[in-house]
Amino acid sequence: MSARLPHNATTLARDLKRKAAELGFIACGISRAEPLEDEARRLETWLNQGRHGSMQWMERNFDKRTDPTKLVEGARSVVSVLQNYYQGIPQPSSPTAGKISRYAWGEDYHQVMKEKLYALFNWLDETVGGISGRAFVDSAPVMDKVWAQRSGLGWIGKHSNLLNRQTGSFFFIGELIIDVDLDTDDPVEDYCGSCTRCIDACPTGAIYQPYAVDANRCISYLTIENRTDEIPRQFHPQLENWVFGCDICQEVCPWNKFKQVTSEERFLPRDGMTDTSLDAYAEIDIEEYRERFRKTPVKRAKFDGFMRNVNAAISGNRSG
Repeated sequence: MSARLPHNATTLARDLKRKAAELGFIACGISRAEPLEDEARRLETWLNQGRHGSMQWMERNFDKRTDPTKLVEGARSVVSVLQNYYQGIPQPSSPTAGKISRYAWGEDYHQVMKEKLYALFNWLDETVGGISGRAFVDSAPVMDKVWAQRSGLGWIGKHSNLLNRQTGSFFFIGELIIDVDLDTDDPVEDYCGSCTRCIDACPTGAIYQPYAVDANRCISYLTIENRTDEIPRQFHPQLENWVFGCDICQEVCPWNKFKQVTSEERFLPRDGMTDTSLDAYAEIDIEEYRERFRKTPVKRAKFDGFMRNVNAAISGNRSG
């Protein structure tokens, strides 16, 4: 490999952020690649309490999850980016409509984000004259919200989502972990204050204390990550028609008054995403499921899991 071109860490960081904006990212921040000691202790406690439900993958690669230098050899910087996905369309208000988290209304964000992250990586590679690193979008042991917080892109709110004062929380997070020294950004302070709207609004009480969520009670977990178990009957009346994910804690957050409509057309809703009734969902077969949700995050639930969610939501409506 040829020798790297000389570069200034400040100028390169500035130009990198400019390129990220050109690619459609709404924010870009940089932090130093180093072990997450405080976060590692909190994560270990959370895991030991069984708050992660059946997500056994969170127990694996603990060292890599809390130390980026073990994930990418020679890592020096973590570049975090935000990609807005808010569509400007409200969730269905009909009492019979099945609700899908708005992040899943359009094309799978993993592909869209990685396409742009690879473009950012390639630009940096050409600018510097050869770099090593990897791009991550919610698909490896990376604590993306922590790195975004450290990079000054927001703070982790009481609902455990990242919040940004300029745009709220309806965005995806991605990272480049690279072996390049860049000027870093300072974290911002926590602006949640005394607000408890997300805690008060959660129908299942999943936010068991500020800044901590019990996955076993979270509607998003119950309808997505919970791959093996039935949704406990006690939660059926509290599903409020959610059949894939849940946006309640984000919808009630005051900071989302600043949400922005996405410019990424691939995140716009597919036909039927916002106006299909629970009864109509209950009638689809596996072929229609595959066609309707092709290349969207909803396919992650798989047909049997999705139908389980639909039937639980219908059960909750009847019991309510």
